[in-house]
Amino acid sequence: MPLLEVSDLSVSYGAIEAVKGVSFHVEKGEILALIGANGAGKTTILRTISGLEKAKSGSIRLDGIELTKLPAHKHVELGIAHVPEGRRVFSKLTVQQNLFLGAKTVKDRTLVDTTLERVYTLFPRLKERRQQLAGTLSGGEQQMLALGRGLMANARIMLLDEPSMGLAPIIVDEIFRVIKDINGTGTSILLIEQNAFMALNVAARAYLMETGKIVLSGNSADLLNNEQVKAAYLGA
Repeated sequence: MPLLEVSDLSVSYGAIEAVKGVSFHVEKGEILALIGANGAGKTTILRTISGLEKAKSGSIRLDGIELTKLPAHKHVELGIAHVPEGRRVFSKLTVQQNLFLGAKTVKDRTLVDTTLERVYTLFPRLKERRQQLAGTLSGGEQQMLALGRGLMANARIMLLDEPSMGLAPIIVDEIFRVIKDINGTGTSILLIEQNAFMALNVAARAYLMETGKIVLSGNSADLLNNEQVKAAYLGA
């Protein structure tokens, strides 16, 4: 059984159908990428998986548990962490206070402390700035904080929405290195990323979305060599 299974999912905003009968799955321990242009429905899918949007129809199951009728906080308790587009850090709280907010559903204090040290090992700059207000961090540091906050939930799957957006190339490389490190410890990752080259190089499989539908899927290596993908998304 896949860890996450999305079946025939449709989501609408009023009369506008943003997601149209989408189906895919994420295996345990896998990085899966959703690629495509702005407006393709990728963010809507993540928001629906995490309970922030309601499905019009279809099914979302985490380890066989149906999620579409559950409130958002239950999705977190079941093991889903959502790192949203644009970081969304709490600017007037310190770095460490932001991180502790990510651990609100974790009851084991020892586990919280262990995970905090793991975050600081992955992101030494966050440890250096742990008493600094999050709003004073650079964009790259805020993205590190958003990832660290997601890690604090000790989730089974992390939903990452455009983690490279607006960042300098050297920071993008660092963010993707950490994504691989996170996955290397067993956390599954569903990645949305407009930088298709980076996404396909880190993911095992990928789905290409256009106007609310999946139009192409396969192993990342195959999509990297696909002429349609190369022409539209890889600058070739």
